[in-house]
Amino acid sequence: MTVNLATTPALVDVPETTSISSMLADRVARTGDGPLLERRETPQAPWVPVSANAFAADVMSVARGLLARGVEVGDRVAIMSRTRYEWTLVDYAVWAVGGVPVPVYETSSPDQVEWILSDAGCRFAVVETAAHAGIVDAVRASVAELEDVLVIDAGALEALRAAGEAVAAQDVTARSTATRASDLATIIYTSGSTGRPKGAELTHGNFAHVSRNAAEVLPEVIDHDGARTLLFLPIAHVFARLIQVAVLSANTVLGHAPDVKNLVADLGSFKPTFLLAVPRVFEKVYNSAEQKASASPLKRKIFYWAARTSIATSRAREAGPVPPALALQHKLADRLVLSKLREAMGGAVVHAVSGGAPLGERLGHFFRGVGVTVLEGYGLTETTAPAAVNLPRSVAIGTVGPPLPGTSVQIDDDGEILLKGPHIFRGYRNQPELTAEVLVDGWFHTGDLGTLDSHGRLRITGRKKEIIVTAGGKNVAPALLEDRLRSHPLVSQVVVVGDQRPFIGALVTLDPEMLPGWLATHGLPNMPVSEARVHPDVLAALDRAVTRANEAVSRAESIRKFHVLENDFTEANGYLTPSLKVKRALVIKDFASVVDGLYAGAPTTAA
Repeated sequence: MTVNLATTPALVDVPETTSISSMLADRVARTGDGPLLERRETPQAPWVPVSANAFAADVMSVARGLLARGVEVGDRVAIMSRTRYEWTLVDYAVWAVGGVPVPVYETSSPDQVEWILSDAGCRFAVVETAAHAGIVDAVRASVAELEDVLVIDAGALEALRAAGEAVAAQDVTARSTATRASDLATIIYTSGSTGRPKGAELTHGNFAHVSRNAAEVLPEVIDHDGARTLLFLPIAHVFARLIQVAVLSANTVLGHAPDVKNLVADLGSFKPTFLLAVPRVFEKVYNSAEQKASASPLKRKIFYWAARTSIATSRAREAGPVPPALALQHKLADRLVLSKLREAMGGAVVHAVSGGAPLGERLGHFFRGVGVTVLEGYGLTETTAPAAVNLPRSVAIGTVGPPLPGTSVQIDDDGEILLKGPHIFRGYRNQPELTAEVLVDGWFHTGDLGTLDSHGRLRITGRKKEIIVTAGGKNVAPALLEDRLRSHPLVSQVVVVGDQRPFIGALVTLDPEMLPGWLATHGLPNMPVSEARVHPDVLAALDRAVTRANEAVSRAESIRKFHVLENDFTEANGYLTPSLKVKRALVIKDFASVVDGLYAGAPTTAA
């Protein structure tokens, strides 16, 4: 049975006197000299605890420096950096003086930087490197309000601390205590798979509501003694930004991993108890383990048996007690294979929060069988990240769980997901018409499609604007096919096509990191992607993967032909957003001739 409205009452109501700074002050009062963060100077250095009192003092020191530089209440300060301690420090220092931090992805192009800084009206920019400063300097002439650029690696924070010595701490405290829940906290620019990024204006109350209610509803994840998380997603993204605020106001110790190339080593040394990631991270963990196991036929056989056992055990837990024979098999599988996967994630991870795209039931069951419960959630920049999330005590794999406390979810007549609650943004910067279009009678129109089950749990079925209507009139949501096909180790990205066409097709890119290992384990010589994309064995493997993906849909919705492109989609070539979403419209536009070829008898692979 399905329903069209679900509401979860708020567990915590946020007073108007609450701000992100006041939540930090509450945490500092509770934790004192206990650890709030851990940091290190180099990838090989040991993690050094930073106490709550020490972090608060550092925030105060930098905030006094910002006052010395003339930052006023409401001033926008851009932050452009990798995920590191200094990002969080500057964020809280700007909030402490009543400013508005504006995150910028450190991979952003000059055009993107120019647009964000000018649209937000930034007076100052804090950047990580000289290269970042060069990008900002190149567009300064077009950013009328920008006064100064501070470079972290060039000693900017030390200079702020020194300049702040002449400023009274009481001046910062007066600013912090005057900040209200309804005040603007940040402007986060959506990464924009189409058009110019939109600046979503989020308030202190938005962050406070989600943070405090998440801590109440997920205490076994973020609000218990010993909780630790390593942040490696860009803090410029709303998901990571919310986690930063939530864990520093709860009882979690936070670490930063600036370089994903060192992630496995960082996880091993930091030993987080929970992670937040996008589904692609979990796909990579599984595919890498599968590839390592393929070194010999025996290891490969053991790995697949262990994976099946893991999934079967997870499914059995949903129905009740695990049968004794299966439990015994799982214990052996854990000793031979599954425990090694937990070690690869640091050895202490119990929960992971996944968002940004569907994880898929297979991976959800697999990781739960491994001992890492992945809590899928759903949200957008405009909802201050999570609007719905699975709870550890009642995970429903395949859904994104019930509404977060304080949230109402409604399914419109056309299947669109509408959201209401104290976490909904106040509007798009400088775009009142667009704001009025998406905020109607207090309901935010997400543009996503979904359903609610009889327990009020939300299932995402696609994007309203991405629905494909074939020439035969069949409506097809591409996300399910794309997610299933992308789970193959050879596949990096998939774009399903077929609007107003006789059947569904797909553009596929190969994963250059996984390709060499796959070729070796299948007895093939190493070769570049340009050769692999047309190799009969590779195409046959992809054809089998397409057939498996098609099992989830009707024949009218299934992929009939696919084409393997020569190059992957990346941020560098403009086909991925910084949050790793494919710019579908741009791909379809730039590869229009390839798409035409799928339907015109050009060389393709039949599925």
